[in-house]
Amino acid sequence: MSTKLADAYLRNIVRTYRTYKEMAERAIEQVRSEEDLNRELDENSNSIAIIAKHVSGNLRSRFRDFLTSDGEKPDRDRDTEFETTERISREQLLRAWNAGWEIALKSIEALTADDLERTVRIRGEELLVVEALNRSVTHTAYHVGQIVYLARHFTSHDWKTLSIPKRAR
Repeated sequence: MSTKLADAYLRNIVRTYRTYKEMAERAIEQVRSEEDLNRELDENSNSIAIIAKHVSGNLRSRFRDFLTSDGEKPDRDRDTEFETTERISREQLLRAWNAGWEIALKSIEALTADDLERTVRIRGEELLVVEALNRSVTHTAYHVGQIVYLARHFTSHDWKTLSIPKRAR
């Protein structure tokens, strides 16, 4: 990969991660109650708080020592990210959310063009850095979409669009 292309990719991937982070935060801001942040639509769904906890845990695990250790850290218990024994406050949610994002963005912003062709491991699977980044940003976007959908559902008619409104010309 040429250095020019690699540098453009790195700028774009950082911008993309930041866009999804901001989109989720703007959606969470619109949810008025902590009850709605913790509400599950049914027994098989996750709340905004649980999804945010999972995204944070995933980003923290994947990007802590990104280039030097497996992306699934031994201290991560993924299954507990989907469990809740008590209501998560907005403050707790945002603290965990920001902690995961801080680790991820710091690691991603430190990457160089040469790093994109290095190999990293995630659960023992070898991936080029560029593949790991694409996999992660796609996973993150999927869950941000869930957060936005739930936030829009809970705010109903008070929802302020995060993109181009319907029928905008």
